[in-house]
Amino acid sequence: MVSLVSSASGASTGIAVDEAVEVLSGRRIVVLTGAGVSTDSGIPDYRGEGAPPRNPMTFDQFLGSESYRKRYWAGSHLGWTMFDAAQPNDGHRILADLEDAGLVTGVVTQNVDGLHARAGTKHLVDLHGSMDRVSCLRCGQSYARAGIAQRISEANPWLTEPELVRMAPDGDAEVAEYEAFVVPACTVCGGTLKPDVVFFGEFIPTEKFAEASSMVASSDAMVIAGSSLVVNSGIRLLEQARRRKLPVVIVNRGVTKGDGRATVKIDAGTTETLRTLAARLLP
Repeated sequence: MVSLVSSASGASTGIAVDEAVEVLSGRRIVVLTGAGVSTDSGIPDYRGEGAPPRNPMTFDQFLGSESYRKRYWAGSHLGWTMFDAAQPNDGHRILADLEDAGLVTGVVTQNVDGLHARAGTKHLVDLHGSMDRVSCLRCGQSYARAGIAQRISEANPWLTEPELVRMAPDGDAEVAEYEAFVVPACTVCGGTLKPDVVFFGEFIPTEKFAEASSMVASSDAMVIAGSSLVVNSGIRLLEQARRRKLPVVIVNRGVTKGDGRATVKIDAGTTETLRTLAARLLP
């Protein structure tokens, strides 16, 4: 039976937290996180309240057009400056603490901001990659994002952060003028560079999904935090947990595609809820 909780009711939220603590106590927990975990670090959610509709660039568009690559790299550069300045919040740190205490087996994240790693999570699967690395699509040469950012700034001194840049959870930002943008190329072979993230139209690397599945298989419960579960990879991992009859706790503001399949659903912010759960679960 699913326990659905409205964040508008403190009493109801307390009941659901009690139920979550009951089903999670004494179990090894795998955690799946989405953009909602990073909103308290200043990174916006894709589908949260007030989020504007987006049509992210596809991998085919990026490969097929120099203009699209200019548009992508200009926006991504501005987004990266904000990502780089973001700091892990209490939600990230709490999950790292729960892992250190042996309660969390690992974190599978749909985020590309790198904040779980910076918070200290050791067993981490970044399903969609991470913005802090860049690779050449021709020869495979890998670069630190900071070095590429420096090259971009030097080649495009006119590109300055707009007063009210609208950033997305994937590190992109809206840029009106980009045709003069100089796109960085691989210094080894001159090939096309791309951040190590999964674009729309790309598949999650098989080995990464296998690693995430292994985490689910070695756990006794699942917590899904800050994800609307619109992306298919999240639903697939939820279904793996259900087939193994693991209790599933979903913490997210608003409806998710997994609500009807959760053991407990808490409609509330992730940071405060994780803080409360940790206080109850830690010895």
